Amino acid sequence: MAELLLEFRSEEIPARMQRRAAGDLERLLTAALKENNLDHGAVDVRATPRRLAIRVDGLPETQPSRAVERKGPRTDAPEKAIEGFVGSISIALEDCEVREDKKGSFYVAVWEETGRPTRDVLSEIIVSVANDIPWPKSMRWAESSFRWIRPLHAVLAIFDGARLDGGLDTGDGILEFTDETAGHRFHAPEHFAVRDFEDYEARLRDAKVVADSATREQSIREQLGELCAAGGFQVPDDDGLYAEVAGLVEWPTVLIGSIDPAFMGLPAEVLVSSMREHQKYFGLKQASGEIAPSFAFVSNIEAVQPEAVVAGNERVLRARLSDAKYFWDQDLKVPLETMGEALDGIVFHAKLGTIGDKVERVEALAMWLAGAIPDANSQTVGRAARLAKADLVSGMVGEFPDLQGTMGRYYATAQGEPGDVADAIAEHYSPQGPADACPSAPVSAAVAMADKVDTLIGFWSVDEKPTGSKDPFALRRAALGVIRIVLENGLRISLRDAFAEARRHHKCNDAAIDVDLLSFFADRLKVHLRDEGVRHDHIEAVIEQQTDGDLVQLVARVRALSDFLQSDDGTNLLVAYRRAANIVRAEEKKDSTSYDGAAYDPGLNGAEPIEGALWDVLTRTESDIEAALTGEEFESAMKSLAGLRQPIDAFFDQVTVNVDDSVVRGNRLRLLARIQGVMNNVADFSKVEG
Repeated sequence: MAELLLEFRSEEIPARMQRRAAGDLERLLTAALKENNLDHGAVDVRATPRRLAIRVDGLPETQPSRAVERKGPRTDAPEKAIEGFVGSISIALEDCEVREDKKGSFYVAVWEETGRPTRDVLSEIIVSVANDIPWPKSMRWAESSFRWIRPLHAVLAIFDGARLDGGLDTGDGILEFTDETAGHRFHAPEHFAVRDFEDYEARLRDAKVVADSATREQSIREQLGELCAAGGFQVPDDDGLYAEVAGLVEWPTVLIGSIDPAFMGLPAEVLVSSMREHQKYFGLKQASGEIAPSFAFVSNIEAVQPEAVVAGNERVLRARLSDAKYFWDQDLKVPLETMGEALDGIVFHAKLGTIGDKVERVEALAMWLAGAIPDANSQTVGRAARLAKADLVSGMVGEFPDLQGTMGRYYATAQGEPGDVADAIAEHYSPQGPADACPSAPVSAAVAMADKVDTLIGFWSVDEKPTGSKDPFALRRAALGVIRIVLENGLRISLRDAFAEARRHHKCNDAAIDVDLLSFFADRLKVHLRDEGVRHDHIEAVIEQQTDGDLVQLVARVRALSDFLQSDDGTNLLVAYRRAANIVRAEEKKDSTSYDGAAYDPGLNGAEPIEGALWDVLTRTESDIEAALTGEEFESAMKSLAGLRQPIDAFFDQVTVNVDDSVVRGNRLRLLARIQGVMNNVADFSKVEG
């Protein structure tokens, strides 16, 4: 078995494209090997800013021979058809088999195809794979159709320790396959030959190139950790930035610079965003958690004078922060109310008006919601909603879009707005994901919920709902956000009423939207509760009894049902329910009638005493359940259901339903239907699976 080592060396590959490109290279190469009947062993992929490399182990030196079978024309086909078939195969007609099927007799050619040397096959595969890598953006040269992300310099192709023959037509000449690579652009630019993957990685490391991205990232983490420990800083927690920076360097060297004191008056979020987004620097925090006047960056060289490298990066950062300070100073001169006036000129959606229109709707809806949120002052909520999106037109948010809301809080505080108003401005976009904190303050919760409900109703009203995996307006996220706000704050709000109120402000009279949205929310609720171990069928069993969209009550009923069904009484009662339901359903079909809702006669001649006992228990239980549900005592309702187990079991043990007397039989079927009816007051047990 032999090893293939392949490397494409080029100008810098953007960090965000490296992982995907490495995955595409592995996918395309292994698929091509399979297509060419070349089994293999382990696969290793490497990516740096200047190279994509892959090792495939365990390849045979020669393709295995394989049997080839090709069906030809019918034996009575025209002579020319038969001659054409013979000309396309490698054996004579008399060596072909004749096989019968329902359409007649056919010629079938069967022969053994001798495998080619793997070296020859690989040379062809490499060319095909190189042409098929789907770069998001790419370049081409001259008249060639060949594309690569940046100018391609060399293709290293080694099989079983020797260079492969062949080359790649880039449109700017043929890049002959080579057994040489090059090290770090500055530290070790010389070319050198390698034998195999192990030699490749070792020689590259000697030449100041760490080929493995995970190893580079780990090196950055370790170096930064040591520097932070020495300087008394907190180690940054930013997985995305670590991964991105690892894709910018081949030989990571971490250094720490200082932030000009003139900029330390800027909000911490501005400092961090400016450093992270524009320069890929790590903002550092002091042990106390406060932003430190220092930053860390990753250099691609081991400088003889690292202080010069640090000074250069400090100058670059100074220029960036100067821009940020200008925006900050200018924004502070404009009241949020004035900023908000400009929202009337910014389209939110072609069918839903401007952002200014949305603000008007959110303000009205938030003030309505305040009535259902404890300690939420309506006027304060309205003020927060009015100012919530004003910072979208600020210079700072224009430069750093990720700071929307955050800057609004700073500007609101600076102009003397109450703290709960400022917090609501910052928090009304939350939660934006499962890991994002949920607004808990009354004003923040009201504005955040109003914003999301308005968005959902708006897009439903113009029929822009999510379809399949497509959700361009993040409506699933908005619904999950509403669910979290309601549940985590214990808000007793009717979603149906909230939807109706939102529709009113959209001037939409289609009440069917409310029903459709409630169903949408039910699906999202299943997703939300799944991680907590709540079964989706338990939600389905309760949702029809909860038509107003009170999520707190719904979840309480679901949890009570789940706990009940995990008990022995619940398990056995579910079995009895299904038995009763199956009997009734079968007999209803046979009799072409419905026994549901029909009155049971406990005094009927022929009725067994135990029937009357079950009827009495059902009547009392229904009354107890109604009282428990009215008082939202769901556990008590389940306990009442548990009391049905013994009399139902006794009924099935002692009573035959399908007796010859049709009157008695019908009466007992109505009693079984009554069991379903009483239990369905708590939940639709027919929806419970398993």
